[in-house]
Amino acid sequence: MMLSADKISHISHILLKGLLERTLIGPVEDEGKVRTEIKRVITAELKIGEEIDAASRMKLQSFSKKIVEGSPEWEILYKKFYREEEIKRGRTSG
Repeated sequence: MMLSADKISHISHILLKGLLERTLIGPVEDEGKVRTEIKRVITAELKIGEEIDAASRMKLQSFSKKIVEGSPEWEILYKKFYREEEIKRGRTSG
């Protein structure tokens, strides 16, 4: 699910504020540059998530037996294929 630019911007403000308040990062000269980088990372991660979702759905559609989306069987296989794609792309460890 892609977020709007406004929502991503809002999240970047919250993240930067939290990082600064918890002193997880030191003071920054240009908060705008940091927020831009946070937005870039969020957008890239969302795109990867969409690609993994699409790959998982394609695997499900490739079955000769059609599985109804939302059924328990579909949900189990979707989660399995999604997890496999995440591991294949190095997004998570097995």
